[in-house]
Amino acid sequence: MTAVNLIAKVYDTAKTKDGKTHFIDVQVDGRDHRGTGQTNLHLTSDRTTTDDGTVRYENRAPYSAGQLQEIMAAAGPTQWPLLSKQDGRPIGTMYGFKADVTPASRGSGLVVNTNTAGPSEFTVGATTLDHQFDCMRAARRTSAGEPGTTPTGFSQVADPESNVEVGEPAVG
Repeated sequence: MTAVNLIAKVYDTAKTKDGKTHFIDVQVDGRDHRGTGQTNLHLTSDRTTTDDGTVRYENRAPYSAGQLQEIMAAAGPTQWPLLSKQDGRPIGTMYGFKADVTPASRGSGLVVNTNTAGPSEFTVGATTLDHQFDCMRAARRTSAGEPGTTPTGFSQVADPESNVEVGEPAVG
């Protein structure tokens, strides 16, 4: 897919000790026409089971420090701090940008081609992640046969290129 509006959640501690690799949760922006109706906006979503049997999904994929710099440069001022739910301190940054995405050569899901990164059509802010969850929740309700509603601030207007299929990242 080309020129997809994306959101990258970059946590300060989600990197290797040498800082050469960062583990980033990249999502299709729910406001992008390719995100409409998707039950999972994460580019990568790998199912894992913890020692106590709890099922979780790992949504981060490895990107090099150089790729992170390209994402940050493309986002420019389109960024917002990620805050701890416990004490409100900054724990990372959310970036809005646009880039091409391709199937991952290793693992599952999709990855960002950071060579094509540019500014997003949308801003990010305090309610962006809430909107992301609202979009996924509405899509799940619609796919389950429940009447769905479009989250506030989002449009479901058909785009001439919207017949491009966006598959949900493989899990499990």
